[in-house]
Amino acid sequence: MSGQTVAVLGAGSWGTALADVLVRNGHQVRLWARDPEHVAAMREDGTNERYLPGIELARPLAITAELGEALAGTRFVVSVCPSHAVREVLGRAAAHLDDQVLISASKGIETGTHRRMSEVIVETLGEAAGARTVVLSGPSFAEELLRQLPTAVVAASRREDHALAVQSLFRNGYLRVYTQPDVDGVELGGALKNVIALAAGISDGLELGSNARAALINRGLAEIARLARHLGARETTLGGLAGLGDLVLTCTGRLSRNRSAGLAIGSGRRPADVIGEMAQVVEGARTARAAFELSRQLGVEMPITSGVYSILYEEVAPRAALARLMAREPKPERWG
Repeated sequence: MSGQTVAVLGAGSWGTALADVLVRNGHQVRLWARDPEHVAAMREDGTNERYLPGIELARPLAITAELGEALAGTRFVVSVCPSHAVREVLGRAAAHLDDQVLISASKGIETGTHRRMSEVIVETLGEAAGARTVVLSGPSFAEELLRQLPTAVVAASRREDHALAVQSLFRNGYLRVYTQPDVDGVELGGALKNVIALAAGISDGLELGSNARAALINRGLAEIARLARHLGARETTLGGLAGLGDLVLTCTGRLSRNRSAGLAIGSGRRPADVIGEMAQVVEGARTARAAFELSRQLGVEMPITSGVYSILYEEVAPRAALARLMAREPKPERWG
């Protein structure tokens, strides 16, 4: 598939990387950014110096701060704003949308409502838009994708034809796209791995060693799967790209914002200062609150998530949170 008209809503690192892929695949791409100064700088420089300095972007890439201009005549719309902004941006975009396939590439759970991004789309744009939604997720750093390093992701939709269309839209010699129907599992894996990555970063900041990091990754996956099962997702999905694959990458990769924030917190800095100073959104911080509240509401035990929440929002010292985690009552490996 080539020659499609695509709008990408959100010019952060991941939105920019996806727009670059689409241009290289021969599509007509319009990248929307909220800030006109950011738009002007990207047009002039041919790079996104704010988020991905020094990496030249593919051309021709149309960049605009006008939603109507970005969306006019499009066949596909990629929503890749920070999770807390998706409802507001799509609400503004609604007047310019009709029957486009919507590609949700934001990873997070909305605070307050505890909604996943596909659910936000339904609430904002209606059931018909929800039926046209494809979730794109998986282990993928924007910088590596922009450098055309091999990457694999998954396109999940309840409509196989839409998933196949998105697979065709993005796939090329360095980006492999798999399809599957479990939207719930793909979204939950993509959102909750950021919380576990914060925990892994905190552990590394405390210099707790490789054993601790491996345990956090494994037990983090277990608690993600517990919540996902409770919400109707398939456990096998959590062993795939959007689950284990993304979890390992985000917990160990040097480009991970969530791990980097955790490293700083584990090294002794105040969580609010660390998160406030990060150039891009630390999705795990918001998702930790939403996931903690959701787990309490549903009666699903998520001890690592609870520990991260206590560090971020209850001023519990990282070593005290660790002590609580290690002092929990003995259990079999598989429970809940």
